[in-house]
Amino acid sequence: MARTVKGGTDARRERWKGHREARRAEFVEATIRAVAKHGPDVGMDEIAAEAGVSKPVLYRHFADKSDLYLAVGQRGTELLMDRLVPAIGHDGPIRARIRRIVDAYLSVIEENPNLYRFVVRGSFTDRPVEQDVVGEDKALIAAALARILGDYLRAFGMDSGGAEPWAHALVGMVQNAGDWWLDRQSMTRSNLSDYLTTIIWHAIDGLLRSAGVELDPDAPLPTDSTGEEPRLRLVDAEEA
Repeated sequence: MARTVKGGTDARRERWKGHREARRAEFVEATIRAVAKHGPDVGMDEIAAEAGVSKPVLYRHFADKSDLYLAVGQRGTELLMDRLVPAIGHDGPIRARIRRIVDAYLSVIEENPNLYRFVVRGSFTDRPVEQDVVGEDKALIAAALARILGDYLRAFGMDSGGAEPWAHALVGMVQNAGDWWLDRQSMTRSNLSDYLTTIIWHAIDGLLRSAGVELDPDAPLPTDSTGEEPRLRLVDAEEA
């Protein structure tokens, strides 16, 4: 009697799973290329042509258009975070940190305008999608910014309770400004980054001044290990 070797069956299953995952990834990249060529209203015919397969082959790897949309959205999140995470994690003066983060975000949507519109519009889907890719991205970015804001506020003995709503407000502002800019293209990315940085910095500066603190935006905020004091001075209420 022939015996089935469980290890061999599992190995084949894993190889097939790996093959399917690799093919899905290839088709996601093909979809991104098709979106770049044909715009956010791309159809399955254009995607299949870009991938070099028929539509039935695509549907063997994705349950439907909504499944493909989610996979593309998740890949878009990876592209965004690959640029944002280093910018958010980089130490240095607060104004320079703000500008790096803002410009990193704008650079991604500038380089991938059709992909951005494809994901944000969500018109490609053929059924309601439970996972909100755009909302999840905004929440991830806001959470990272909230930590930064909270660190600055606590460094000066201030209440950090508002860090989270302020972070969400800033994310919404930058995204809306980016939407406007993609449609208008009436200024350079550098100029828009400067304008948004100025707005965000002055909002933070006003908050600090309301507590009697003046911070040099171009001086690093030392870590605990340096033993140095932040470059700031207390200001009178009339000055603030």
